[in-house]
Amino acid sequence: GGHAHWGARDYAALAREGYQKNAVAYRCVRLIAEAAASVPFCTRRSGQCADNDPAQSLLNHPNAKISRAEFFENHYGYLQLSGNAYLEAALSGETPAALFTLRPDRMQAVLGRDGWPRLWEYRVGETVRRFPIDDLSGQSLVHHMQLFHPTNDVKGFAPLEAAAQAVDIHNAGGVWTKSLLDNSARPSGALIYKGEGGEGHLSDEQFTRLKTELESSHAGARSAGRPKL
Repeated sequence: GGHAHWGARDYAALAREGYQKNAVAYRCVRLIAEAAASVPFCTRRSGQCADNDPAQSLLNHPNAKISRAEFFENHYGYLQLSGNAYLEAALSGETPAALFTLRPDRMQAVLGRDGWPRLWEYRVGETVRRFPIDDLSGQSLVHHMQLFHPTNDVKGFAPLEAAAQAVDIHNAGGVWTKSLLDNSARPSGALIYKGEGGEGHLSDEQFTRLKTELESSHAGARSAGRPKL
């Protein structure tokens, strides 16, 4: 009592309370993801855009399952929801043949003695896939994109997490309003005066004074939780 209850700040809670239950946060994430996905890429060779370059073709057609727009909307959407986004390169021989987005809540970094990731582990149920990181080149089949986090060197900070308190307040207000409507918008109570024997009325002066005291001392947000004497 007396303390606000805030929702969890893990990926599942942010996705559920922010993206899936809050229209404002949902639209913000969609606008950013769609705008970012619409920016074209240019693969340069010797300073010139190479339209027929294999890397450019891969970016234009990441894989056979979804379109380029859907692919990058997923990627940037994950970035807004978790602060992290992961791309996997599928090889044909030694050449990248397809790109796939990976859910950030399923990805875990395995750190080395120096505190930096030495491989990525991707868990789906009981299946675990491991993507090692080359010690010399830093290359891996997984590309990690992260937003700046002031207290974490490995994981990014989600914009939705910064807005989580506002989302909680907005969602709670919606629940309260819906409950009020379900209750036919009836008042929470009434103060009824009965004189001796159930008869009698307050004078106009008494009624006005009582009404003024109730409104000034017990109504409004500033009086929330104040005991009534």
